[in-house]
Amino acid sequence: MTVLEPFGARLRHAMDERGPLCVGIDPHASLLAEWGLTDDVAGLERFSRTVVEAVADRVAVLKPQSAFFERFGSRGVAVLEKTVAQARAAGALVVMDAKRGDIGSTMAAYAESFLRADAPLFSDALTVSPYLGYGSLGPAVDTARESGSGLFVLALTSNPEGGEVQHAVRSDGRGVGATMLAHLAAENAGEAPLGSFGAVVGATLGDLSSYDLDINGPLLAPGIGAQGATPADLPRVFGRAVRNVVPNVSRGVLRHGPDVTALRTAADRFAEEIRTAVTAA
Repeated sequence: MTVLEPFGARLRHAMDERGPLCVGIDPHASLLAEWGLTDDVAGLERFSRTVVEAVADRVAVLKPQSAFFERFGSRGVAVLEKTVAQARAAGALVVMDAKRGDIGSTMAAYAESFLRADAPLFSDALTVSPYLGYGSLGPAVDTARESGSGLFVLALTSNPEGGEVQHAVRSDGRGVGATMLAHLAAENAGEAPLGSFGAVVGATLGDLSSYDLDINGPLLAPGIGAQGATPADLPRVFGRAVRNVVPNVSRGVLRHGPDVTALRTAADRFAEEIRTAVTAA
């Protein structure tokens, strides 16, 4: 089995070298139409190839949304495989946004699909849902450790509905979201320069000072751009953990396509604004 340097170390290096920006690859039907592309596999492939060509050599992370590929069946998944391989070949790390969550052998199979370095859909990290209990992620944690890949665990998400679960308070008085952060801090204890087990924490959530975000791992932060958050918000939301934030921008960059130069310019602008905000914190 191929074993890579731990994801956290590779991510820290990429963030220091390229800045922390993560660009989503979200080929939903309305965006394909905005680009003048057909809502089919040909349009999907053109869209994905263009995004990779435009930004994979300059951003730290690309994050394909698996669902937008899966909706085209096996041919869409084939495009996803190619997209991941091309992005990694260009130097970007790939976070597969699939939000998988299950138990036992099924969770292990998801981990084999995305986290083994020799798997066709291998990605540097995978988003996962812990809401069958954090312990249900055990097979994915084990596979990530063995292969040098990573996880981003849903903790405090930017969607309004998330609060009814994530802000719920357990019998011991600790909130559910805070519990997930504590589990991740334990996974990352002693790791340097950065642990490989991150949390998804929305950039739109405002003051999070009541939460301990210093988990010695990365914080994938959706919400910048179309959802209303700005790079300048990052220090206020994430406090002392801001240096470990991986801000995700999707539509804010993608709406500038299909022109490659315009996509690059948008990505570079967000990357510089984020770098400035984080450095000033």
